[in-house]
Amino acid sequence: MAPPPGPYSGKSTLALVARASAFSVGLVYGSIKLKYLKAQAKSQRKAEAKAHH
Repeated sequence: MAPPPGPYSGKSTLALVARASAFSVGLVYGSIKLKYLKAQAKSQRKAEAKAHH
């Protein structure tokens, strides 16, 4: 009998869950970072104007 797949072999449920949660954490982090950067740009109108021109 073959040993059960390891946590990072890509065959176990744990690996799929870990990959899915890492992906969603990345999405959440990215959107929070975008919101923060947009808010920062709004508070710094001069910097925003320089960036666009």
